[in-house]
Amino acid sequence: MSANNIVRILGLLAAVVAALISGGFPYDATVIAILGLVGGYYVGADDRTSYLVLAVALAAVHGAIDGIPGVGMYVTRILGEVSSLVSAGAVTVIVVHIYEELTA
Repeated sequence: MSANNIVRILGLLAAVVAALISGGFPYDATVIAILGLVGGYYVGADDRTSYLVLAVALAAVHGAIDGIPGVGMYVTRILGEVSSLVSAGAVTVIVVHIYEELTA
């Protein structure tokens, strides 16, 4: 298993646990942000555009199904945490792209 897969699995696991536990866990936002930043480093050059679109789309629609009785609240919280994870990764994708453009 590669480091990329480990970081993605840990990030998704942290996001789901933070969403489902009332009040999250200590430093949950920090852990999710760090895992997102590290995960963004592993996004390939060919996948950067789709990753950035994913980040914007998740940020825009993660609350859209909150009105579904029973599960909507939980799915919205999970998607919100995953959106935070992906948005942190998008920061790394942008910084890496700028660095590559300046050093090319």
